[in-house]
Amino acid sequence: MFDDLAHKTIVVTGASSGIGWYCVEALRAEGAQVLAIGRNAEQLNELRQKTSCDIVVADLAQPSGLAEIENQLGKVDGLVNCAGIAILEPATEVTALAFDQMMAVNARATALVSKLVARRMIDQGNGGSIVNVSSQAAIASLPDHLGYSASKAAMDAMTRVLCAELGPHNIRVNSVNPTVTLTPMARVGWSDPAKASAMLSRIPLGRFAEPQEVVLPILFLLSQASSMISGVILPIDGGFTAG
Repeated sequence: MFDDLAHKTIVVTGASSGIGWYCVEALRAEGAQVLAIGRNAEQLNELRQKTSCDIVVADLAQPSGLAEIENQLGKVDGLVNCAGIAILEPATEVTALAFDQMMAVNARATALVSKLVARRMIDQGNGGSIVNVSSQAAIASLPDHLGYSASKAAMDAMTRVLCAELGPHNIRVNSVNPTVTLTPMARVGWSDPAKASAMLSRIPLGRFAEPQEVVLPILFLLSQASSMISGVILPIDGGFTAG
């Protein structure tokens, strides 16, 4: 579907599970070379065996993890910032530890990995595309999501700044903001009808997203099909944030 991604090199963080894993599979199917980054060595090795991607085991919240990426980074045409954690707490119970952990992975790591990739893209002189995997929680209020929402809203703010600063180098930067996406873990977490019904009642399409419904827009934003799109915050939420 996105032929121009063939033979390009895309970096995907958070690749050991969830949307990141599915992005790697889809990119490899399009013929892209992929550097898959994650914390879970066992799952990354499984992904490598399945897709023949390259892998880096790294904790992006730690300077050593970022240094490992810098050491491994070669030619790069695109980046998917998908690494993220969610620790849900009521606003009256927010802890500094949980808040700082989410900001370190969801926001700070996005900024620092983007810096490394953008520098490489600028040196190469061929432009590129960065896609930040944010959340509907950055746009609409959700109970118990104060810290998570703050970290994802920071990601969206960085998308706009990166768009402005990197545009003159022909580097496009966009965010996608999914609703609940039915990865294997999410299917278990949202299997309780009572829990799911409250969220589904706010989604005009009346269902959660399938992984490919998030992955394909990401590939679109990485490809030349979106060559005039930059700075966009794109909800993939069945209309949740429209209400």
